[in-house]
Amino acid sequence: MSRTPGWEKALRYLLMLLVLAVTVGPFLWQLSTSLKSTTEDVYTSPPRLLPGHPTAHNYAEVADIIPVWDYALNSLKVAVASVLTNLAGASMAGYALARLRFRGRKAAGLAFVMALLVPLESIVIAQFTMMRDLDLTNTLTAVVLPGAVGALNVLLMRNAFAALPREVEEAAVIDGANAWQRFVRIGLPSVRGTLAVVAIFAFMGAWDDFLWPLIVLSDSDKFTLTVGLNFLHGTFAQNPRLVAAGTVIAVAPLIVMFACLQRYFFRGVGEGAVKG
Repeated sequence: MSRTPGWEKALRYLLMLLVLAVTVGPFLWQLSTSLKSTTEDVYTSPPRLLPGHPTAHNYAEVADIIPVWDYALNSLKVAVASVLTNLAGASMAGYALARLRFRGRKAAGLAFVMALLVPLESIVIAQFTMMRDLDLTNTLTAVVLPGAVGALNVLLMRNAFAALPREVEEAAVIDGANAWQRFVRIGLPSVRGTLAVVAIFAFMGAWDDFLWPLIVLSDSDKFTLTVGLNFLHGTFAQNPRLVAAGTVIAVAPLIVMFACLQRYFFRGVGEGAVKG
């Protein structure tokens, strides 16, 4: 086996450091800005990453200006509901597309693929009209329903189930297991990594969503965190410390969730990528 030249290895590390700086750098800057006191200039030249006198006062001030924890609780309710509905709906739909034989199976799979091509902005009016007809506007339920089962999540689950050996399932059929028993006892335990991927995608999509909650919610006490922080940007744009503190509050749960599920996430990416 040939060894990698030293210059090539150095170039790889240099590129990785560059990507790390581009992706993580903005968050670190926001974190640093959120910890700077009012006596520090955030526009110094050259810029300083480390705050001279770190303080958590900005976070407390954000909570005084807007009910940030109430907004975070609303976002958490929406995100948890989205995770549960996507795990249940996407796994059942994916198993049906991968393992069951029924008329229109290929058309159903094509419909999920086509759904990925439709931008949210083109259907948002139809979604709002539907929520209004169901008398669900200005409720957290209306925020959850459009993303209750994501098309991408269904396709990920379909690929993961399709990659499983058929011999195990055929043996279960011989033993008398029906489709539901095979799904629960054989299918789900074998694709736990992809389930983690679906959970992460669903949580991030619901937590970060801004446009749809902004349209369907009208009462401030039902705002999600992304919508609530928008008032912080608009009214207090001259204080970047508060904006940075609100940004860190919004991003922190995503980092914690990914840190807890990263082991399953990378395993799940491989499960869902075996077959197309």
